[in-house]
Amino acid sequence: MIMENLLILGAGQYGVVAKEIAESTHIFSKISFLDDNNPIAVGKLSDYQAFKDEYECAVVAIGNADIRLQLINTLEEAGFRVPSLIHPTSYTAPSSRIAEGCFIEPKTVVNTDVEIGTGCIISVGAILNHNSVVEQGCHIDCGTIVAARKIVESKAKTDIGSVVI
Repeated sequence: MIMENLLILGAGQYGVVAKEIAESTHIFSKISFLDDNNPIAVGKLSDYQAFKDEYECAVVAIGNADIRLQLINTLEEAGFRVPSLIHPTSYTAPSSRIAEGCFIEPKTVVNTDVEIGTGCIISVGAILNHNSVVEQGCHIDCGTIVAARKIVESKAKTDIGSVVI
C-alpha cells in the first residue's frame, strides 16, 4: 500500500480530531498542520502552496462552515486531493455517498443511501438513517439522529443529542 502525506489546515480541536482519525486509518505516513496561531503548525494557513510537493492530500479542520468550504475549494484548485477521513469504528453503508473533506468520527452510522455533502463533520455516535441527506458544510454533533429521508440543510449545526425528524 502506498502511504500518502496529509496536511491539515487548522490545529485546534477539530484539527486534533482529524489527525487522530487520519492516524487510525493507517494510510498516511506523515501528518502536519498549518495554522495561524498554533506553534505545532509547520506554517500558516496561507502557506499551503509551499507544501504542495510534499503533501498529496489536505483537509480543512476549521469549525466555521463558510471558511471550511472556501478553503476546501482553494485546496482543490491548487491540486491537492481532499479526502474524507472515516474512522474505522464507524459504519458507512456501501451505498452511502460521502463527498470530499468530511470527517466521520468514531461510532457513527451512515446508513443505506445516505448522502453527505462536502466538508461535513459527523461527530461521535451520530446516526444518519437511510436515505437522509446532509448538505455541504454541516456539523452533525455527538449523538444526533437524523431520521430516514430527512434533509439537513447546508451549513447547519445540530446540538448534541438532537433528533432531526
